[in-house]
Amino acid sequence: MTSQTVLITGAGIGIGKATALAFGRVGYRVIVTDILKDEGRAVAETLLGEGASAEFLSLDVSSTKQCDAVVRDIEDRFGALDCIVNNAGIAHKVPLDELSDDKWDHTLDVDLKGMMRLARAAAPKMKARGSGSIICLSSIMGVAYGWDSHVHYSAAKSGVVGLVRGLAVELATSGIRVNGVAPGYIRTAQALSEEHSLGPAGLEAAASFIPMGRVGEPEDIADVIVFLASDAARYLTGQVITVDGGLLVGRY
Repeated sequence: MTSQTVLITGAGIGIGKATALAFGRVGYRVIVTDILKDEGRAVAETLLGEGASAEFLSLDVSSTKQCDAVVRDIEDRFGALDCIVNNAGIAHKVPLDELSDDKWDHTLDVDLKGMMRLARAAAPKMKARGSGSIICLSSIMGVAYGWDSHVHYSAAKSGVVGLVRGLAVELATSGIRVNGVAPGYIRTAQALSEEHSLGPAGLEAAASFIPMGRVGEPEDIADVIVFLASDAARYLTGQVITVDGGLLVGRY
């Protein structure tokens, strides 16, 4: 896999970081991107220290100009991307009566439109080559549950499911597969946030109603993402796989 290149958004922390490390350890050239520059550079340095091929590029997925420029830069140096992992996202707790148009638009701009921007930028070269994999992160809050004070987030993550399905159908004849992952309760900075999510105590309490008896770790999601990018998933497209320790099937 030494010639294969993956671009991962939001790769400075959490699931994105774990995914970058996982791809590096199976031989990919890893393009770590994030708005968190210090964290992103640290991930790239870790990969380089492990002998992987990696670099950090600053990227705000809400900017079409930046998305286009980053993809062009990678293609000019390495050719068409083999895989994009659309992981970057935000989840701010905002009750409906405080949810302004700007707050709504910002969440959808990052969590949904950002994914479209990168797919749109990378698809022409992928199509010309006849292969590629695009993987988008949804959430259980987008495929099954509502989330009070996060209706903008739930709407965006539901939109990811539609994005995956639409892109999968449109790009399948060009050899490009598009799939998604919907994580359950995962130990990330987002979930651990007292202000915007469960907080440490709430996250630990979630383990009591997860059939597997624990909350997930970022690596649990990263390994599924690497599988979706691999040839082992060669006949799989248009699917959003829920990775939640049995939560959705185990709550009655």
